[in-house]
Amino acid sequence: MPAEPNPRRFVTTRWSLLVAIKKQGSPEAASALETLCNTYWFPVYAFIRRSGRSADEARDLTQAFFARVLEKNYFQDAEQTRGRFRTFLLASVRHFLANERDAEMALKRGGGIRHVALDVEPEERRFHREPSENDTPERLYERRWALAALDAAMHRLADRYQRTDRRKLFDELRPLLTGDEPASYAELSARLGATEGALRVAVHRLRKQFASSLREVIAETVDDNHAVDEELRYLMAIVSR
Repeated sequence: MPAEPNPRRFVTTRWSLLVAIKKQGSPEAASALETLCNTYWFPVYAFIRRSGRSADEARDLTQAFFARVLEKNYFQDAEQTRGRFRTFLLASVRHFLANERDAEMALKRGGGIRHVALDVEPEERRFHREPSENDTPERLYERRWALAALDAAMHRLADRYQRTDRRKLFDELRPLLTGDEPASYAELSARLGATEGALRVAVHRLRKQFASSLREVIAETVDDNHAVDEELRYLMAIVSR
């Protein structure tokens, strides 16, 4: 596994992914399980690590959790009616940890368990960049989830600009997504070969497209379209703290 999860994969990790996982032995199930592990390993790792485990323990427990997903069909009984996938996954991790009090059973490397390869050094560097050691494990998990959603929305939007041969425009305007204005529209317009008026329109359009992209990502992790706004407000509040 790469040190950083592929944020593009976040967009397919939703309740429909769990439906695919239930199709045991199918290509869809294998792909869905791989997507699940590659997308959510760091929120899970961060939760376990902040719960008081050492780096090695958190690495091994994260590895064991996803090994259980891969080998024991851990989500076989998951139903879409259980609400937000974010909440469901966290409850699953808690349940797993409660059943793994005898750490030696789960922490032995090898032992016939299929491993999800994790590199503890990048994990630890990312973990120590977290802003507050006083955050609860749940709060840290939710912040990492929210940041994954933002990254996914950004990559989805970048892909759209790439497909229409406007990637240079996206790269130049991306820093303005936060609402800041450029130091000089005149300088930016000269660099891009566009009028200042056209650039202002492009910035406004990009911000609207990013908001739409983020809504799409959030919608794919809840079981009710009416919950999208609530989930979006909650996750943005988590990021802004």
